[in-house]
Amino acid sequence: MTNETTIQKLIEMRLPAMAEAFRDQQQEHSWEQCSFEERFGVLVDLEFTSRKNNRLKRLIQQAGFDQTQACVADINFTPVRKLDKATIERLATCQYIEQGHNVILMGPSGAGKSYLACALGMEACKHYYSVKYIRLPELLTELAIAEVKEITRKFYNNIAR
Repeated sequence: MTNETTIQKLIEMRLPAMAEAFRDQQQEHSWEQCSFEERFGVLVDLEFTSRKNNRLKRLIQQAGFDQTQACVADINFTPVRKLDKATIERLATCQYIEQGHNVILMGPSGAGKSYLACALGMEACKHYYSVKYIRLPELLTELAIAEVKEITRKFYNNIAR
């Protein structure tokens, strides 16, 4: 089997990062001094990292954040904002998700609630949790639609009996 055939099979098996790394290893002579296990380990590591990065990008995109640059490390903890740094850092660990707790952000307009929500959501994505960023008016609309759909479903189920 030729190397190009191997690369095509890797691509067909949806291992594009591994295929690209294998192609790079073929072209660079410094890899010749490495053992098979070392070279194979690098190929697997690159594919693994690529998949993790792609998953993170997909989670962030699906979350629908309006501030994708938001980061817990960039939160302004000046006294006027009345944010407890220890609480925010604890929330950034995402243990509240594992424990089934919710976070409600309240404050006046312009206080940074959206930024904080996006920053915590980004941390959840980094822990590979699915996130949906939604503002209260849209949430209320979605809940109303879901309620109507449930009522309609129950109505049609009763008719079918």
